[in-house]
Amino acid sequence: MIDLKRLFDIVLSGIGLIFLGWLILILILLAYFDTGKGIFLQKRIGQYGKIFNIYKICSIKTDGKNISNYSTFIRKSKLDEMPQLLNVLLGQMSFVGPRPDIPGYYDRLEGEDRKILELKPGLTSEASLKYFDEEFILKNKDNPLQYNDTIIFPDKVKMNLEYYYNQSYYQDLRIIFKTISKFIRK
Repeated sequence: MIDLKRLFDIVLSGIGLIFLGWLILILILLAYFDTGKGIFLQKRIGQYGKIFNIYKICSIKTDGKNISNYSTFIRKSKLDEMPQLLNVLLGQMSFVGPRPDIPGYYDRLEGEDRKILELKPGLTSEASLKYFDEEFILKNKDNPLQYNDTIIFPDKVKMNLEYYYNQSYYQDLRIIFKTISKFIRK
């Protein structure tokens, strides 16, 4: 039997892909002309620590170094993450849940923190809203990896555990509306 959250994810991602599919295809095409590659897959840690491929619009040139103004725009606006609606439709992600991280973070959690892995990763969460500009926050730090590992990541774990213990349909809707509001303001 399908649960209400999964049904919500299927319906909303399906509607999103139907109405935004044309925009996603245009962004992919523009990214192809900009970077030499339109879309890319990246390994992420999913529910129960299972690795899956996340879909993103490519924003780094094939030389791996240069980021154009277009790429900066789609990354800062999070438009590069629109193809993740497909991940939601496929059941690898949900609309609300901890953002899926690259191998080496969530898969190394210990003790109570591992409860986060019981959650399906999401497109948005309280932690992703707080660190909406994470890439740009880290860019301005002397030691971005250390700052992430000692400040940002532990705070995200704390916030995601709080979501784990207090999740509800109301909470999910609140986070979705907060996310939409953030995009409108940006």
